[in-house]
Amino acid sequence: MGFGAVIDINCGMPVHTVKDASDLDTKVLPGLQRILVQNLKLSSDTVNRSVKSKVVQKGPVVSCRQGDCMLKAVIQEDLQQSSVSQQTSINVIFFGTLAKDFSLSVSQGDIVLLVGFIISKSPTEQSDRLHPCQLEMSGADARVYVCASSVSPSRGPSVVSSEPRYTYVRLNELKPRRIVNVYGVVIFFKQPFPTKGTDYCSTLKITDQSNTKVGCTIFSERLEDHPKIFRIGDIICLRRVKAQMFNDSMTLLTSLGWSAVTFDGAVDSPVEPRGSRRTFHFDEADKCAVETLRQWASSQSLLATEPTVPLSSVQPCMYFDLSCQLLAKAWVDSRCMLLKVWDGTKCEHPLLRVAVAADSWEGQSTPSQDGANLTANVLVYDNHLEVAKTLKPGMFLRIYNLHAVSQRDPKQPPDVPSRLGFLLHGGTSFGRGLRVLPSHSPDLEPLKRLLESHADGADEEEVNDGTLLEVWFTPPESVVSDTANTEEFYTVQTCGHTLHPVSLAHVKRSTPPLVCHVRAKVMSYRPQKLYQCLKLFCPQCKSIEEVPDDGTIAEVFQDALRNSQPCSEHWAVSSSVDVPGTGRPITMHVSSDMVLDNAHSQLLFLQSVTLDEMCVISGMHKNVVPVQSESGRMKLLDFSAPFLFCGDKRYYGCKRCSRSTFVEPAGSGAHVWSELDVAKALGVQLLQYVLLIQFQLRDDSSTLDALLWEDAERFFHVSSAETSANQDLQDRVQLIMDRLHPPGSSIAERPWLDFCLSTYSVEEKGRTQVCYQITNTETRGNFYTPH
Repeated sequence: MGFGAVIDINCGMPVHTVKDASDLDTKVLPGLQRILVQNLKLSSDTVNRSVKSKVVQKGPVVSCRQGDCMLKAVIQEDLQQSSVSQQTSINVIFFGTLAKDFSLSVSQGDIVLLVGFIISKSPTEQSDRLHPCQLEMSGADARVYVCASSVSPSRGPSVVSSEPRYTYVRLNELKPRRIVNVYGVVIFFKQPFPTKGTDYCSTLKITDQSNTKVGCTIFSERLEDHPKIFRIGDIICLRRVKAQMFNDSMTLLTSLGWSAVTFDGAVDSPVEPRGSRRTFHFDEADKCAVETLRQWASSQSLLATEPTVPLSSVQPCMYFDLSCQLLAKAWVDSRCMLLKVWDGTKCEHPLLRVAVAADSWEGQSTPSQDGANLTANVLVYDNHLEVAKTLKPGMFLRIYNLHAVSQRDPKQPPDVPSRLGFLLHGGTSFGRGLRVLPSHSPDLEPLKRLLESHADGADEEEVNDGTLLEVWFTPPESVVSDTANTEEFYTVQTCGHTLHPVSLAHVKRSTPPLVCHVRAKVMSYRPQKLYQCLKLFCPQCKSIEEVPDDGTIAEVFQDALRNSQPCSEHWAVSSSVDVPGTGRPITMHVSSDMVLDNAHSQLLFLQSVTLDEMCVISGMHKNVVPVQSESGRMKLLDFSAPFLFCGDKRYYGCKRCSRSTFVEPAGSGAHVWSELDVAKALGVQLLQYVLLIQFQLRDDSSTLDALLWEDAERFFHVSSAETSANQDLQDRVQLIMDRLHPPGSSIAERPWLDFCLSTYSVEEKGRTQVCYQITNTETRGNFYTPH
C-alpha cells in the first residue's frame, strides 16, 4: 500500500514519535487524506487515508486465545472539527507488536495519527455509546504516529486560553443522550466512596440562573480526578458529561474525556481554578461565567456563610465541619491514624490527649499548644485512611462531619471531668470525609491570622512532657494495652452448666456434639473492619448475606427510575410531597383506607425516587416502601435494596423465600405498622440483622477457630438491628473488641477470657467438618460506654 513520503518508515517500529502536532499534518504523511471520525463508515475507503485524534482512554495489553496479544484504546476527534452532539469517539484495537509498542510509547492525552487501519463493526456500541464502527490496527501496513501532550510541571492545573472556547448549556435546556458542557452552583455534595468495581463515585447537585436543580454522578478510578468541592456555593464547570433522563429528573454522568473545574463561590474572591485534569481550556468568557454565577448565587443566598465551626464553639456529641492546620500525625494502629490539628481558637472543654510512641510522629512536637488546650486530636478511621496517609504537616484541611465525643478516664476519680476527643468515623454519610484546602483559599485568611497570633513566642514556653502524659487518654475506639486496665475487663459464662474448664486441645479431640467451658485468649479475629461483621440472616432458609453498600442500593434505585411506568392500581391513592434539595415533588401512593396526615401510622409507597430522596423522606415518615410500576401494577424493587425504610433503619427481604404478590395491605389508618406487619402484608420473608465474628482462640495447648453469632447481641450488649443504624453502638462493639484484642499488643498482654463453647458437625460436599461456636457468654467490666 502506498503512503507517499513517510518519515522513518523503515525504522522497524510500528509507533513513531513526532515532536510537534502540526508535523502530523504537514511532514509525516503529506500524501494522505484525513478522514474525520464522525464520517467513518463500514464502507469507507481506507486506502491513503488517516485518522488524527486524541487518546482519551488506554487499556492494558491482554493475551488473546490464539496466543497473540491486544490492546483497546479510545480516541476522540478534535472539538474544532466536530460538534459535541456527534459520534466523535471511537474504539481502536491494536494487535501483536503494535499493541505492546503502543502501550509503551503512547499516553492518555497524546495526539495520534493512525494509518493502515481496518474498519469493522463495534460489538460494544450499545454499552459504551461510542461510534458504531471500530478501527483495527494489525499487520505490516499499520502505523501510529504520536505527539506527546504537553503537561505543565507546576503543582496545579495549567490554563490554556489559546484554544476555542466551549459552548455551555443552561441546566433547563439539557436534553437526554447529549454530551454537554455546563456551569453550576453546588447545592449538595458527597465525598467520593469506593464502588464494587475499581472506580470511586461522588455525587453532587447543582443549579444555575434557570433555578433548575440537576444531580451529577462522577465515576473515576483516581480520587484526585474527582471535583475539588470544599463547601456549598462553590462553582463547578463540567465538560463532556452526558445528560440522562431518569423519569422526570435530569442527571449528568461522566463520559469519555470528561473533566471538572471548580472555583470558590465567594464574590470578589480570585478566580482560581481547581481542576480534575492537569490541563484545561479557560478564557475570559469562562471567567465572566464564574463571576456572573457568583453574583447570582449570592443574591439567592446559596453560599454557606459559616461553613465550619471553630474549636471554641464545639460541644460534646456535636457533628460539625472543621477548617484547621495539620501540625503532626501518627499511626495509632493499622486501622486508625491520629491527626494533631489546630485552628487558633481554644476549646472550652478539656481535650483528649492520645498516647502514641514518640518516634511514630511525623511533624513537630507542640507541647505549649497542647498545654494551652489549642490542639485537637482527630482520630481517622477506615476509608479515610487513604487520604490521611498522604497528608503532610503544615497542610490546611477541611474535615467534614467530625464527631465530638466525651471520654472519661476510668483511672480517674468520678469528679474528674471527661475530655473531648474527635472522631472521623468510616463511611461517607452526611458528606463525611477529608479535603486538603489550597493555601491561597480566601476561606483561610481568618484562620491564618489566628494561627499567626499564637505562633509568636509559642516555642519559647516550655512544658514538661511528663506532666502532659499524666492526662493522656486512649482514643474512644482504641485501648491502652496495660495489664491493670485489661484485668478490669472479663467475660462470664451465663449457661448455668457446672463444668470444669478444659483445654482447647481437649475440645478438638472430643466428639461432637459437646458443650464445654474453656479459658483462652483472642489471637485474632475476622473481619478486621468490624462494620463488615453485620450480616443479614434468613430464619427460613438459614442463609447469611452481606448488607448491601450504598453504591449497590443506589444502582437499584436508578434502574427502577430508568424503567419506571405510570401506575394504574385501583387502590393506590396519590399524594405529593416536596423534598428539600430535590427541586421536584415526589409522588406517594397510599392504601385507600390510610390516613395521610398521620406520619406515625401510615404506610407509604414511593415510586421513582433516588436513594438520597428516599433517605430524606424516610426521616419524615415512619414506614416507607420503595416501589416501581410494571404493566400498570406496583411491584417491589430488586431485593438487593431495602424493601422498607423506617427512619435510619433499613429492612431487607430474602430473595429465595419471599413470594411478593403485592396485594392491598389490610388494616386501617389507625394501625401502627411494624416491620413484621409490613413484611407479612407484602409477602416478604424478613431478613434479620445478626453480628457474625470469627475468633481464633489460643491457650497453652492449642488454637481453634470459633464463631460468635447466635449469642452476639448478649456478648456485646447491643441489638443488631439498632447497631445497623447507630454509630455509637458500632463504636461500642469496636471498644469491646479492642479490650479483647488490644491493637498492637502481644499475646502475653491480652486478657484471659472464659467462654462457653458448643461443638457440632456439618456436612459439606460429602465431607464432615467439626465447627465451634461461642454461646452463653457475656462481656463484663471496664469498657467505654458511648454517649
